[in-house]
Amino acid sequence: MHLHPFDDAIALQRRDDGLYEGRTHPAWANMVGPYGGITAAVLLNAAWIDTRRLGEPLSLTVNFAAPLADGEFTIEARAARTNRTTQHWTMALRQAGEVACTASAVFAIRRPTWSAAELHPPDVPAAEAVPPVASPAPVAWPARYEMRFVRGGWIGRDSAGEPCDDSESLLWLRDDPPRPLDALALAALADVFYPRIFRRRQRFTPAGTVSMTTCFHADAAALAAQGARPVLARAQGQRFVGGFFDQAAALWGDDGQLLASSQQVVYYRE
Repeated sequence: MHLHPFDDAIALQRRDDGLYEGRTHPAWANMVGPYGGITAAVLLNAAWIDTRRLGEPLSLTVNFAAPLADGEFTIEARAARTNRTTQHWTMALRQAGEVACTASAVFAIRRPTWSAAELHPPDVPAAEAVPPVASPAPVAWPARYEMRFVRGGWIGRDSAGEPCDDSESLLWLRDDPPRPLDALALAALADVFYPRIFRRRQRFTPAGTVSMTTCFHADAAALAAQGARPVLARAQGQRFVGGFFDQAAALWGDDGQLLASSQQVVYYRE
C-alpha cells in the first residue's frame, strides 16, 4: 500500500504499551533535523493510535528540548488522567537515550452546545485566484505544502529586502500532494509559518521554536468536510525581546470556520 508522504513520516511501530518507535523522514528535513510540525504530528499520533485514547484532540503542547538527529527515535505516551469527557496525555521523544522533545495533549469528547467565534478570517481572494509560490530555502519540508501567499511571502520575494513594519503572513495552504484534512495534519499545518523574525527583518536569522501550543477548534466531522481543499492561515509575531519572540497563528476552513489556533515561543540570536 502506497502511503501519502505525511502518513509515512508519522508512522509508528508499537513496541510495548505506550512505547513506539519511529524514524525521521528526509522529505521533512529542515535546517537542523526535521520540520517542527511533523514532530508535533508524530507526537500527537503516539496518543492518537493508543487503544486507551478517549475522544479527539483538544490541545497539544510540544516542547523542543534539543534538535532531532536524522534516524530512529522512540516515543513513550502515557495517559496521565482520564475523566468523563477529557483525557490528559504526556509524551516524551528520545534519541540515543536522551529526551529531545516532551509534549502534553488533551483529548475530549465534544458535545452539542452553544457556540460562537470571535476570531474571524480576513477578507482575501479565493485560493484559486492566488498563484502558488515555491520556497527559495534550501530545505525539503516546504515542498510538502502548496502555499499561496496573499501577504507576507517568502523573504526577498515581495519586498526590496528592507525591514518590515510587521511580521504578518497570510496564505492559502494545503498538503502537497493534497490529502484530506484531519487533526494530525492540522497539528503539522499549525507550524508551517517560517519564524516571524525572518519576515520582520527580511533576512535569515538563527532561530528555533522552543515551545508550541495548538488548540483544535474543529471536530473530525468538520475536518472531513474541509477535505483536501486549502485552508486560510495567518501568523504574526507579538514581541521580539531578549533573544525570544512569540508568534500567534490561526487557520480557517474555506467556509470561514476557525479550525485551529496556535501560539509558540521562538529563540533567536544575532
